[in-house]
Amino acid sequence: MANNFDTLDIERRGAVDWVSLNRPDRLNAIDSQMTRELNEYFGGLADDPVARIVVLRGAGRGFCAGLDIKEKTAEADRPFGRGFAQQGVMSDIYLKMRRCPQPIISLIHGAASGGGFALALASDVRIAGESARMNAAFIRIGLSSCDMGTSYFLPRLVGVSLASELMLTGRFIDAARALATGLVSQVVPDDQLEAAAGSFVQDMLATTPMGLRLTKDGLNMAIDSPSLEHAMAIENRNQLLTGRSEDFREALEARAQGRAPVWKGR
Repeated sequence: MANNFDTLDIERRGAVDWVSLNRPDRLNAIDSQMTRELNEYFGGLADDPVARIVVLRGAGRGFCAGLDIKEKTAEADRPFGRGFAQQGVMSDIYLKMRRCPQPIISLIHGAASGGGFALALASDVRIAGESARMNAAFIRIGLSSCDMGTSYFLPRLVGVSLASELMLTGRFIDAARALATGLVSQVVPDDQLEAAAGSFVQDMLATTPMGLRLTKDGLNMAIDSPSLEHAMAIENRNQLLTGRSEDFREALEARAQGRAPVWKGR
C-alpha cells in the first residue's frame, strides 16, 4: 500500500496495516492535516480488499497528546470558532474507526490524552506499554470531557464509576491501573509492544476473513442492542452468512484432514 500521507506512516505487512501517527515533534498531536488524513484512511478501509487488521501506534515518545492546541490557539480569537462543522469532521474519525470492518489494535506508550485517548478507546484491542498514561484531557483546557466518543466508549469499557472519575477530573490512569480495570488487555515493556501485537495479529489471521469482520460488526451491534432477541438476530444472520461461505467448508475439511486451512475470503 502506497503511503500518501504526511502525518501517518503506513506499512502494509501482508494483510495487516501498521499505522503510525507521525508527528513526533508534537507528541503526535492531532492537527488539521492529521484530521483529514485519519478520516481518509479509516474511511477507505471498508472498500479495502486486502487489509484485515489495523495496528495503530505513535511515533517517538508517546502515542498521541490529543488536539494540537498550538495550532488551535493560532486561529484568531476563537480557536474553536468554526463550530459544529469542524467538530463533526474530527468526531467522524472515531465513527469510522468503529464502523470499519477491520479490528483495530492500539499500542499505547507515553501520553494518550484527549483525542489521543479517544483513539485508543475507539480501537477494538488496547495494549499498553509500561510508560502509558491516559486521560480525558478536554476538561483540563476549559472544555467538556464528553468529546470524541469518550462518553460512549469509556463507561462501556470500565463502568460508570471509573469513567466518571476520569472524565470529571481529567486525571491520568497509568498502565497498571488500566490493566486492573480492563481498559487494556495487556501491559508490556515499551520495546515489546510490537511483539505483543504480533500475537493478537497471528490469532486473528487464523480466522476466516468473513468471520473476523462479522464478529467485529456483530459485537458492536450487541453493545448497543436493546434486547437479547435483537443481539441474537444479528448473531443468527452472521452464522448463516459465514456458514454458506467457501471458507467455512475449507475450515471443516482442514480440521478433518489435520492441516491448517487456506482462506480464500469467499
